[in-house]
This record gives sequence, C-alpha cells and structure tokens, in this order.
Amino acid sequence: MTQKWSLPPGWSSTARVSSALAPGVSRRCLAIRAHLLSLLLRPTRPPASLGLAVAASFIVAESLLVLLLKYVAPGSLFGAIFLLGVIGVAIGWGFGLTAVTSLASALAFDYFRNWPADFVPTEPQNWVAIAIFLVVGLSANTLAVLARSGAVEADQRRLEAEASRDELGVLAQQQAALRRVATLVARGVSPSEVFSTVTGELTRVLDVSNAGLFRYEPDGASILIASRSTLRMPVGERCSLEGENVAAMVLRTGSTARMDSHQHALGSLAVLIRGLGIRCTVGAPIAVDGRLWGAAVIGSTRPEPLPPETEARMTDFADLVATAIANAQTRAELTASQARIVAAGDEARRRLERDLHDGAQQRLVSLGLKLRAVEALVLPEQQALREQVSDAIMGLTGVSEDLREFSRGIRPAILSKGGLGPALQMLARRATLPVDLELRVDRRFPECAEVAAYYVVAEALTNAAKYARASEVNVCVEADGANLRLSIRDNGIGGAHPGKGSGLIGLIDRIQALGGHMEISSQPGSGTSLLVEIPVEDRPTDGPLPEP
Repeated sequence: MTQKWSLPPGWSSTARVSSALAPGVSRRCLAIRAHLLSLLLRPTRPPASLGLAVAASFIVAESLLVLLLKYVAPGSLFGAIFLLGVIGVAIGWGFGLTAVTSLASALAFDYFRNWPADFVPTEPQNWVAIAIFLVVGLSANTLAVLARSGAVEADQRRLEAEASRDELGVLAQQQAALRRVATLVARGVSPSEVFSTVTGELTRVLDVSNAGLFRYEPDGASILIASRSTLRMPVGERCSLEGENVAAMVLRTGSTARMDSHQHALGSLAVLIRGLGIRCTVGAPIAVDGRLWGAAVIGSTRPEPLPPETEARMTDFADLVATAIANAQTRAELTASQARIVAAGDEARRRLERDLHDGAQQRLVSLGLKLRAVEALVLPEQQALREQVSDAIMGLTGVSEDLREFSRGIRPAILSKGGLGPALQMLARRATLPVDLELRVDRRFPECAEVAAYYVVAEALTNAAKYARASEVNVCVEADGANLRLSIRDNGIGGAHPGKGSGLIGLIDRIQALGGHMEISSQPGSGTSLLVEIPVEDRPTDGPLPEP
C-alpha cells in the first residue's frame, strides 16, 4: 500500500514567500560579504599597534570560550577556535605579527586544553600544535597577500577603466560640439552667430564659467567681439593689451598661452580679470590666411589650474572660427567682384547707348536731311527718281527708329530721367499682353537697384509673352526703408527654370551681386511667380570684421 504524504496547511505558501525573498536576501548577503572583504583586503595594512590589540583580544576571548566549553567536551577538541584569531591577524597584518599571534595562540591552546593540570612546554604534542598554528597562520598570510595584490590590481584596473570612460565621454562631447560649430560654418551663417556658438560650446565642453573671442586692432589693442560669461563681461569693450594677460601673450608669440594666477599680474586687463574673480586663463590664437586675427580666451574662477589638454582642445574651436571668418571674407570678396562686373556691364551699356545716340543716330538723321534736300531738287518730270529718293528716306527713317528702339532696350533714357516708376509704366504699355502694374513707391532709389529691378520686370514680361503663354501678368513694386521688393506673377503654363536658358540665371546673378535674392516658383500648370528683394541703402552686414 502506497501512503500519500501531504504538506501541512500553509507550508507551500510559506515556501513561495521564502523563495521570493531569497534573491533579495542573497543580494544583501553578497553586499555584506563584499564590504567585509573590502575591509579585510584593504591595499594598506592597519597600524601594528591595532594588530597587537586585535591579536590579544582574540586570544583572551578564545581562551575564555575554551574554558567554558571544557565542561561540555575535552579541551583538545577546540584548537580550531584559537585558529580564528591567527587567520584574522594573518589576513589583516603582515608576516611578523602573524607569526607572533600563531605562537601565542598555540601556547594558549596548549595551556588551557589540559588546565588546571601543569603545562609542560617540552612535550612533543605542544611543539606539534605550535608547528600547525605557524603553518596555518603563514599560509593564511600568504593567501591574504596574494588576495590583497589582486585587489590592488583590480582597483587599479577599475580606476583606469573609469578614467578611460571619462576621457571617452569628454572626447565624444567635444566632437559633438565641434560638429555643431562646423555645421554652422558649412551653412555659411554669419560670423557673429558662429562667434556666439563657439563661446557657448567652450564654456560647456571645458566646464568653465567664462569664454570670449578677442579681435586684435592695428594699434595693439583688442576688442571683445563675443562673450559667454556668468560675470557679464561687456561685449564690444576695447581692452588694452599692455601688461600681463593671455591675449597679449598670444599676440606676442602667435601660439597658445596660459596664466594659472593673476594675483600679481600688471596691467588694466589683469586688474579687470582679478575684479571678475577669474583665477586661471588660457588663450588660443585665431589665424586667418596666415595672419593673426584674434584670440579665443577662457577663464576659470576655480582655484585649481585648468587641465593640461585645455590648449589643444581650444585650438580646434579657434580653427573653426578662423574658417568661418575666411569663408565670410571670401563671400564678401565674391559679392564685391560680382557687383563690379555688373557695374562694368551697366557702364558698357551706357557707353553703347551714348555712342548710338550721338554717333549712328545723328549720322542717319543727317543723311535723311540731305536726301530731303535732294528730293526737293528733283524735277517734276523725274518722277521715278523722286520715288527712289523717297523710298531711301523712308528706309533711313525706319533704320533710325529701329536703332532708337534698340538703344532703349539697352538702357531706357526714361529710367535715368524719371526713375523706376515711369520706366516700368513704359514697359507695361509696350508689353504684348495685359499688365496689371501696382506701384507703391514714391521716391528714387540707387541707380544699380533701379536698373536691376527694370531688367527683372522686362525679362519677366518677355518670358511670359514668349514662353509661358500667359494672358495676364501682375506686377507689384513696393519698398520699405531698407529693401525694394518686386512681386511678378503670370497665369501661364509654368515650368520655368533658371538652368533652361530663360535668362533668369543672369537676373539672379545681378540681384545677388547687389546683396539681394530672388525666389522663383513655377510649377507646371500653375504659372510663374518671382519674388525679388533688393537692398536700397547701406546697412551693417554680418561680414568679416577687419583684420589688423
């Protein structure tokens, strides 16, 4: 017969609770064990005096415990109790103290295991106990030394790994900051925006409270052109470089420089730095096209010096600032070159118009007058000759009219005399399709702006009539204090593109040469729209600041 056993009521739930608690208890036990091991296997040993006190305490406690347990079992069974103190001292202290503790523990064991009988040190069993205690103690000490060495190596590896992780994190942070700045430089944003971004990244990546960019002036001074500071360093302030300061050191040497203390530095800038509470400063040169343009400077209010790699990390940001300045200078030079080319073309048109008016047209008029005189001298009976002369006069008149129209296309005289409004009205009247012209301007503009606007409208009307198949064109012209704006829309077939030989690419170049821009929207079937903006007065630009 098979007997079935069942668990007592509630036992299974208790087991489940115990198993659920087991992982947490196990983790706590592991943590306690790791803490105890860390205390026992410290890289540095505790003082020898503490070891003596611990050994004496162990021996006294073990002796008392053996005396109490003698009433339960023979004393010779409790030798392992005396080994506890030997092992403890062997783990925590060195060879000498371990040997002394082993000898003292063995003697105490030999004395108390037969107590109150007389203790005879020369008995062989006492020497055997002493030898065993010494072997156990020295073995434990050797293992402890090996374990301590392993712990030291593990700590060293851990510290190196943490340092490596920290270094990789700092490097990744700097690379991300450099990418952000490089993206702005590649987009061609204004140098002022790059300057502001660089100072912000320097304070964040280098963990400092102050960062600034200085531009060197021809007279030996410097101007703060960008700043990121918790102390509100004033941007635009002119600073003298006399005395001792990082900006002056960079100007003199052309390389990175640092000052770990300004306590006894001379000069007005050093006084200002001390007043701001800045302790350590580091500077890196900004060189543009091989010439020293300025310096990037950071300052720390902490008493300890900045890390040794600070100069190298700042140089990367300074190089990006130099690239932004060089790009802005190149763009400014290109724009100026385009403007000179456009101006030269306009001047050539004016000369051609003047030559046609003063030369060819005048000669044609003179020939027409002479033929009129010849026609008057022809006899009435020479009717055939009179008709030939009359035909020649009409031909000269037609050539003169064609030449006049040609010269007007080059540069209409009404644009110079009456301005943009009358010139556009003339274009609207002469257009081959209806033009709804809305003029919201009541003043003259710079000649280059008026010529550009005239040619944009003329080209748009020509394209609408010849290619867009439009039936109507709307032209709106307006201006504010800084810009002249044109809006030209037709209801044609669309599909216009600057690269298809429509003449728009030349207009875009002309507008960009003046610092303006033109937007073209020409979806197939939706007509063509041109939005043009032309600067009409001198404005501060975000171009590069002048070099010394």
